[in-house]
Amino acid sequence: MGFKTADMPPVDPAHYEDMPFMDRMRMLATHWAEYGFGGPKSNHMLYVYKLVFYAVGGVLVIALTTPGLGGLGNLAGWWGEPIVYQKLMVWTVLFEIVGLASSSGPLAFKFKPFIGGFLYWSRRHTLRLPPWPGKVPFTRGDHRTPVDVTIYLVILAVLGFLMVTPGAETSAMPGSDAGLLPQWGLLAYVALIIVMGLRDKVVFLAARSEQYVAVMFFFGVLSHHVDMILAAKIAMVSIWLGAGISKFGHHFTNVVPPMVSNTPWITSLRFKRSLYRDYPEDLRPSKVSWGFAHVGGTVVELVLPMVLLFSTSPTLTWLAIAGMIAFHVFITSTFPLAVPLEWNIFFIFAAAWIFGGFPAWDGYAVTDISSAWLLLPVVAAFVTFPILGNLRPDLVSFLPSMRQYAGNWASATWAFRGDEAENKLNTHLVKYNANQVDQLAGAFGKDIAEIFMQKAMAWRTMHSQGRGLMSLMMRHLDRLENYRIREGEFVCTTLVGWQFGDAHLHNEATISAVQKRCRFEPGECIVVWVESQPIHRSTQEYKVIDAALGVVERGTWNVREAVDEQPWLPNGPIPHTVTWRMAGYKPAGDHVHPVAQGAASGRTVIPAPVVPVAPADGRVEA
Repeated sequence: MGFKTADMPPVDPAHYEDMPFMDRMRMLATHWAEYGFGGPKSNHMLYVYKLVFYAVGGVLVIALTTPGLGGLGNLAGWWGEPIVYQKLMVWTVLFEIVGLASSSGPLAFKFKPFIGGFLYWSRRHTLRLPPWPGKVPFTRGDHRTPVDVTIYLVILAVLGFLMVTPGAETSAMPGSDAGLLPQWGLLAYVALIIVMGLRDKVVFLAARSEQYVAVMFFFGVLSHHVDMILAAKIAMVSIWLGAGISKFGHHFTNVVPPMVSNTPWITSLRFKRSLYRDYPEDLRPSKVSWGFAHVGGTVVELVLPMVLLFSTSPTLTWLAIAGMIAFHVFITSTFPLAVPLEWNIFFIFAAAWIFGGFPAWDGYAVTDISSAWLLLPVVAAFVTFPILGNLRPDLVSFLPSMRQYAGNWASATWAFRGDEAENKLNTHLVKYNANQVDQLAGAFGKDIAEIFMQKAMAWRTMHSQGRGLMSLMMRHLDRLENYRIREGEFVCTTLVGWQFGDAHLHNEATISAVQKRCRFEPGECIVVWVESQPIHRSTQEYKVIDAALGVVERGTWNVREAVDEQPWLPNGPIPHTVTWRMAGYKPAGDHVHPVAQGAASGRTVIPAPVVPVAPADGRVEA
């Protein structure tokens, strides 16, 4: 990989599509194991420049707008001032909700332009995704209206005000010249982002509300800064613990090898190959990957946060702070595809500022809370959604469930029958970003663009869900080669302007909104979709959605069977249990892979490749 040149797979782009689709997946997954995505390192430098702007810009804005801190000449005097934490949190939220942070740039498959964000959310008639349109009044509809644009712009204005306001003297922080941000301003943001979230869950999640809203709320309602700091501590610990618990099970070990393989500064092919059991024949995770995942990941996120919350030893506390800083530095250095880099930088700062600047031995222990009764609502605010989301992932996004980068995501894969079907997204939708293949083709040509688009699919097959999703594609498409098969997250980001690994943002409601505009024919756009694995079950629930017909099949697969397969599925589709199927519908590919539903697995063979045709009223008859 060069600074300005990509590392291409070993194939002539002009003849790439002559290969069978799953042979392409094997070649691309094997190439990913050594080179990651293979883009030029200049792509990564864009993020480095952006992080410098984020860090330096945040410090400068605080210094210039908070006279009580004494400016840049008195940086030591900032220590122990909660308003620094407050303003950097607001700055981070502003970065996120504009679209400059997570899900931006080429590593999120945004090439021209580099962001979605405000380009979508300040524009009427772009897609809007209300979470409960049938239950919450005044939230129906699937497009952005002047009301939505106005709410979004007012949110930006409130965040801008909080960023530049000098801080107010308050009895909650006695003796501080810098004071705190006005509580009414923080509560105004909380109220507005909740209203926005009821109208459009994309903007709510893009603001990383699961990380910051509850903290802002407690800074807005509590009357003493000790209670505020303890709420911030409990928030951070719950986020770490939730992420650590989410790494239990089979998924997370599969995340580590492709993530580390994509790290630009790790150039040793020998080390990268060691992440896999027997490169290139067996790309399942090795014991080395297991160690990185569960010693360097799970154990760190479960043990060190508890030390930070309860330790009264300065030495032990600072060792734990150093450990968490190193943990986030490593994650940042891998440039994970969702690129949540600013969040990691903020947590590096917050780990030292909150636990080191307000230590338990200096009046900021959990036992120093002004009332023991306050612990109940504070703890409940931070653990309710992780508990519910792990038990009922269909009800809660994996973000409020605190399953960051754990591999246990709702996921989806889209298939378009030819270029004309895919191009309907460009033709009939109001959006700012063209389909990624068109963004890439403008710079590199269609052949190379197609290789990198399909490399994203190969990356997905290196994770457990990808093997199940591709198995469904094998069963529900007549031939994989007849379709443009796309990683769902990259379709999602052009539809709504943001993605973060949550297929709830492109579920059947989103597909229905797309279908209303694009009017795909039956079999022209097929989406296979799987829910996250509940913590107490060994299976995942899937559904197959034909954009023209709706959900045509539901069922489950066993996670262990997905984990045990190779990314290119040499043994054919993994077994599935069909629990429901639309009358008259038969998967088009079952005749090609009868072993997937054979008698040995106890499932029913469906021999005929029949695709239903929707009558004029849109119903499918048996």
